[in-house]
Amino acid sequence: MQEANSPYGPATLEAIDGVIHCAGDWTVARLDALTPRLAAQPRPPGSSRVDLSRVQRMDTGGALLLSRWLGLGAGTTDDTQLTGAAPEVADLLTLVGRSLNKERTLVTPTEPGALETLGRRSSVVAHHTLGLLAFIGEIGTTTGRRLIRPQGFRWAQIVHELGEAGHKALGIVGLLTFLLGIVITYQGGVQLRQYGAGVFVADLVGLSMLRELAPILTAIIVAGRTGSAYTAQIGTMQVTEEVDALRVMGIQPLDMLVIPKVIALMIAMPLLTVYADVMGILGGMVMANLQLDIAYTTFIDRLSDALTLDAYLAGIGKAPVFAAVIATLGCYQGFQVQGSAESVGRRTTVSVVQSILAVIVIDAGFSVIFSALGI
Repeated sequence: MQEANSPYGPATLEAIDGVIHCAGDWTVARLDALTPRLAAQPRPPGSSRVDLSRVQRMDTGGALLLSRWLGLGAGTTDDTQLTGAAPEVADLLTLVGRSLNKERTLVTPTEPGALETLGRRSSVVAHHTLGLLAFIGEIGTTTGRRLIRPQGFRWAQIVHELGEAGHKALGIVGLLTFLLGIVITYQGGVQLRQYGAGVFVADLVGLSMLRELAPILTAIIVAGRTGSAYTAQIGTMQVTEEVDALRVMGIQPLDMLVIPKVIALMIAMPLLTVYADVMGILGGMVMANLQLDIAYTTFIDRLSDALTLDAYLAGIGKAPVFAAVIATLGCYQGFQVQGSAESVGRRTTVSVVQSILAVIVIDAGFSVIFSALGI
C-alpha cells in the first residue's frame, strides 16, 4: 500500500529527437501502465541515448523491464548511452545487464562438433568397458574366496535362482526348439527329396541342433527372459535403495545378488540345452514322418550314425560360457540404474541387446576355434 501511495509519479518513457527520456517511479508497483506498452512497442531505431535524469526511484523489476526493452546485455547495443542516472540506478542497470548476458549464454549453448561428439561417446564406452572389467574381476575374486570356503555360498538362494532360470523356462525353450526342428526338416527335406536323399534330413536336423541352433537359441531365449529379469530386479533395488541397505547391514551385494545368479544360470543352461536338443530333434522327426514318410525307427537309426560325441559336447560346452556372459551383463546393467523407472527400462533393454550380441560373437569365435581344432 505504501508503494501505491508513493509521492513520485508512475514510470513513463518517451522518445524525443532520438533521445529516450525516462521519468517517474520505476518500481514494480508503478509499472502497470508502462509494461503492456513496452511489450507492444519496439525500441525506436537510431535512438542510442537514454536520459535517466528524471527517474526518482528504480528497483530490480524496473531495471529488468528497461534493460530488456533497450536490449542491454544482448550483445547488440554496446553503443547505448545511459546519461543522467543516479549512481544507485546506474549500478542496478549494470548488474541486471550482466545477469541478462549470463542468462543468454546459458540458454543458447553451442552444438558440439563431430569430433567432440565422437570423443564424448568414446569416453562413455571406455568408462563402461572398464567398469564391466572391474565387475568381472570382483565376481572372480569373490567366487574364488567362496570356493576356498564353500560354506560361504548362499545355497538356498542358488536353488531358488536355479528354479527361476531352469524349469520355469522349459515351456518356451521346448516350444521354440520343437518348432525350429519342424522348420529345418520342412525346408531341408524338400531339397533332399529331389536327390533321393530324404533320409539324410536326420543328419541335417541332428547336427545343426546339437552343434549350433539349440545352444544359441536357448541362450537368446534366456537372455531375453532371465537376463532382463536380473537387470530389472537389481535395478529396482537400486532405485528403492535396497542395495545400499544391504551394504549398511554388512551384506555384500555380489554375495547375495550376483554370485547365486551366475552359478544357477551356469548350471541351468547346459540342462536347458540338452532339453532343447531333444525337443528340436523330436520336432524334426515328427515332420520327417509327416512330410517324407520316414519312419521313426529309420530316423533314429540314421541319427545314431550321424551324431558323434564331439558334436554333442561342442554344443553343450558353449552353454556355461553363454550363461556366465548373460548373467554378468544382466547384473552389471542392473547396478548401473540410477534413480528412476525410466533408467530401469533403458538398462534392461541395453542388457538384452548386449547379451544377444555377445552370445552371437562368442558363438562365432567357438566356430573358428572348433574349425581350427578339427572338431
